[in-house]
Amino acid sequence: MMLVVKRILTYVVMGVGTAFFALPVLWLLSAPLDDTPTYAVRPPRTFSLDNFASIMDNRYAVASLVNSTILSLGTMVLVVSAAALAAYALSRARVPGRDALIYLLLLLSSVVTGTAAMVPIFLLIFQLGLIDSHFGVILVLTGGLLPAAIFLLKDFIDTIPPSFEESARVFGASPLQILRQIVVPVARPGLATIAVWTVVQVWGSFLTPFILLRDPDKQPAAVLVRTFYTEGGSPNLGLIAAFSLLYSIPVVLMYLLAWSRYGFRFHGGIKT
Repeated sequence: MMLVVKRILTYVVMGVGTAFFALPVLWLLSAPLDDTPTYAVRPPRTFSLDNFASIMDNRYAVASLVNSTILSLGTMVLVVSAAALAAYALSRARVPGRDALIYLLLLLSSVVTGTAAMVPIFLLIFQLGLIDSHFGVILVLTGGLLPAAIFLLKDFIDTIPPSFEESARVFGASPLQILRQIVVPVARPGLATIAVWTVVQVWGSFLTPFILLRDPDKQPAAVLVRTFYTEGGSPNLGLIAAFSLLYSIPVVLMYLLAWSRYGFRFHGGIKT
């Protein structure tokens, strides 16, 4: 009897938790199609595509999605490339204090892109002449995400048997050839996880692009959302819902594609 009661309570808690997370998604799917959306989750009273038409008429909307794509892919390429090289080196090199260095980098990564560091970051980017430049934003975001990416990827590469590399080294392979032809193919699920994680982090980044990009034509979608409020601070729910739905689709599709291919099973390099 007690087992049945515990199982029922478990299902109830799971149902409540699922409903708690499902309500915002249901609102996001229904509100853009409603001519007069509210905060309530309900079917559209008057089915309309006017909200999407208004988004398409906004000269900055589509451009902001393109800008978000540029920032996300650019940061992802730098983070994955640099993290793969650094994680491989830290995994194989026996350097005193290696683990302490990794944890220190991970700790400092929470400061690099934080609010407290924005003044020195702004001054540095200004002195480099990269204000209002996508490349400057990509460099700052890469610096903030790289330590955590190295930390995650190193644990994955640690599980790859060194015997694979030793065999290749016997046949005269260079370290870069070993990394490219042996380590990277085996660590591909880990690299995919880092890539998706990086894109998600950059896709939703607001503070850094908002401060470093002054031209509205260069600002990403996360910054553009603020323009869907009136001067009094009241949100235009129809435009916010429609734009948020369009804004979410690329990341969701990328996640589903990577999940269907790799499953995000962080087992390590070798499947048993």
